[in-house]
Amino acid sequence: MPKSQFSARIKRMVRQRAKGCCEYCLSQERFATHDFSIEHIIPTSKQGSDSLDNLAPSCQGCNNAKYNKTEATDPITDVKCPLFHPRNQSWEEHFSWDESYTQMVGKTPVGRATIEALRLNREKLINLRRALFLLKEHPPGDVF
Repeated sequence: MPKSQFSARIKRMVRQRAKGCCEYCLSQERFATHDFSIEHIIPTSKQGSDSLDNLAPSCQGCNNAKYNKTEATDPITDVKCPLFHPRNQSWEEHFSWDESYTQMVGKTPVGRATIEALRLNREKLINLRRALFLLKEHPPGDVF
């Protein structure tokens, strides 16, 4: 089913579960210039389903960078590993924020590979995090 074909009910359920955030970079949709996509964690091109457990809200930057990727290489160990799976894994286990709360830090090979593959520390996203942090709107509270 193409992403545009998800019912309003499904989209609402997926967004509510993520508390209005991209499930990869934790950007908040209310501050985005474009609506978030409802994306397949495991792409349909790789036998992913349309079930709620395989759907995640994704900002356009993460969605574009992820495309149909399911794995990437950890830049430290040079080992290929799966990308972060928001239904099966804990964000806090694989990621943290740097001291300025502007950059995500990978705590595990999965976290580091996901940061690289999805470009979770892209310049414009860092700038947005910095501005939102000053306004006490970042990091988003109670996402986990």
